[in-house]
Amino acid sequence: MRDLQEIRPEIDQVDKELVRLFQERMDLCKEVAEFKINTGKKVFDPEREEIKLKTVCALAESEFYKQCTGELFTQLMAMSRKLQYQMLLEGGADMPLGFIEVEDIKREDITVVYQGVEGAYSHQAMRGYFGENIPNFHVKTFREAMEAIQDGKADYAVLPIENSSAGSVNDVYDLLVEFENYIVAETFVKVEHALLGLCGTKLEDIKVVHSHPQGLMQCSRFLEQHKDWQSISELNTAVSAKKIVEYGDKSHAAIASELAGKLYGLDLLEKAINTSQDNITRFLIISKEKIYTKKAKKVSISFELPHTSGTLYNMISHLIFNHLNMVKIESRPIEGRNWEYRFIIDVEGRLGDANMKNALLGIQEEAKSFKILGNY
Repeated sequence: MRDLQEIRPEIDQVDKELVRLFQERMDLCKEVAEFKINTGKKVFDPEREEIKLKTVCALAESEFYKQCTGELFTQLMAMSRKLQYQMLLEGGADMPLGFIEVEDIKREDITVVYQGVEGAYSHQAMRGYFGENIPNFHVKTFREAMEAIQDGKADYAVLPIENSSAGSVNDVYDLLVEFENYIVAETFVKVEHALLGLCGTKLEDIKVVHSHPQGLMQCSRFLEQHKDWQSISELNTAVSAKKIVEYGDKSHAAIASELAGKLYGLDLLEKAINTSQDNITRFLIISKEKIYTKKAKKVSISFELPHTSGTLYNMISHLIFNHLNMVKIESRPIEGRNWEYRFIIDVEGRLGDANMKNALLGIQEEAKSFKILGNY
């Protein structure tokens, strides 16, 4: 058995040769890129890569080495593509983004739509971002809010996208992909649920509690202390408060905000009943205009991938290679295509940045149904 001190210098020598050959290969890839730029040929050629992988894997001596060779050349070809995308952008090619940079989003002579009723957390988010005196109206569903922007009835919609305790609002993600509306800003509301009832209601009077499903989930620890109460899901927390007034029955209570209680004249029976006292909901400000402000610092994109090994890694590698930080990833099943998924990713950065353009160009070329959801 040879000593490590004898083997390691030989490995070092092989590594030097590998680096030399790698650089030689990448120089040849530059020539390939120049040819593709001049002829308009696409960078990503999956059929060519598949043939190449079969050829090089066949050169390996064992099954283990064949697998390793496949992984090695998969990465080599991925790096080759990244180089070519970079050269395409440097050579004058550009992504057809269609987004325009503006100083700030409009806050005057506008109309805002939100889902729910007065007193809902969406109502609070709208007031917190645009001010209390902005012209606004509310609708029953997220879809109706998106339609209102699309039809020009509203300039902006305020919709929830994520809660720190209950997770994402998946319906809104799906609508962002479906509609040609875009995220232009985000705002945050601290969720402080209260138990509300008719004037004079006592805890022992309550038999039924109403709230949005997430409201019920976020107050699960409190509700566990009252296991004899029936929980009923409503469209949102403020609708729950409104229904208590309509029922006029002290056996019914609502989980909603204190603001909703004040608006509908309900008693505050218990305050701050949510399990987490750091419960925050993130809301999106959505417009049909493809704009982003000078203060924008996050890009959201969506794309679809087949259910095959390594496809998601290949997409994320474009972010890693371009030194971009992914801050969130969501997956949604694609209707009618079993085991295939749409991914929504949030990345720190701006659409105008060179590294962002390079990463998005790579993802756009290699994924299906790529869409920029907004820069905000």
